[in-house]
Amino acid sequence: MTEGNFVDYVKMYVASGNGGKGSAHLHREKYIAKGGPDGGDGGRGGHVIVRGNANLWTLFHLKFKKHVRAGHGEHGSSNRSFGADGEDAYIDVPLGTVVRDTETNQILFEITENGEEKVLAEGGKGGLGNWHFKSSTNQTPRYAQPGLPMEEKYVTMELKVLADVGLVGFPNAGKSTLLSVVTSAKPKIADYEFTTLKPNLGIVEYRDYQTFVMADIPGIIEGAAEGKGLGHYFLRHIERNSILLFLIPADADDIKKQYDILLDELRRYNPEMLDKERLIAISKSDMLDEELKAELKTELDTALPIPYLFISSVAQKGITELKDRLWKMLNA
Repeated sequence: MTEGNFVDYVKMYVASGNGGKGSAHLHREKYIAKGGPDGGDGGRGGHVIVRGNANLWTLFHLKFKKHVRAGHGEHGSSNRSFGADGEDAYIDVPLGTVVRDTETNQILFEITENGEEKVLAEGGKGGLGNWHFKSSTNQTPRYAQPGLPMEEKYVTMELKVLADVGLVGFPNAGKSTLLSVVTSAKPKIADYEFTTLKPNLGIVEYRDYQTFVMADIPGIIEGAAEGKGLGHYFLRHIERNSILLFLIPADADDIKKQYDILLDELRRYNPEMLDKERLIAISKSDMLDEELKAELKTELDTALPIPYLFISSVAQKGITELKDRLWKMLNA
């Protein structure tokens, strides 16, 4: 999927259908002078329903669909004939979609399972026909209920990528290169910061045809939790990952300091991020000779609070070990 086709934020106007009017018809038939009330009920207005679809990975199909309307309920008629219900309108979304009320910014619901359905706007209830109001004291009611009006609202849909492993690191740390090596994804790779502007997903093939999903998130900079750089635009994608893989290049000035900054940005954005499993991969380690690597290892053994390993995406070093470690963590 190309970067331009990845859409993770859309605003929409949705409107359900009006309920149909109840009928105030009085029965008329040959030889029956006063048949009494027989008006049917109006039909329910159509709902606007959001439905989870595991085959979708983005909100791109909704990018140009700014208005969604359900059908109106039909009016009741004679012989207690009920009006037909309005046609429901379905909005298919990828798993991990959060739906908010645009005006209040309140989260209405989240879609996380395939086939899960949530009513976004309820159709108006159909009005009752006049035969409901017949009584011993009022045998010929000449009135019926109108249908209830539709519900309309402006909503915002945000996609939070559902992946098993999320890559976390500063810009140009080698996240896209790693994704291209361990999966068949083809992210944009270049030697400048913020090459990746949208999340990229790839399926990692493990032994015995087993797989897991890895997400390459745009690089974090200090102050991202306050919205600097791409800020909140990409931090929300990390919330749904089971494991956070911190990628720090071997030529970094201070590996421990970089890890602390990254972790602090995640904590400030959402403290629950710290509950996730974490692993550090020291990338670009092909630049280190054995002596430098041994010296760095001695330093990191005491400095880093979580497990780490050395990898090189270009030289294909440590990749199998990385897959083994991630698979073990996912299935612990």
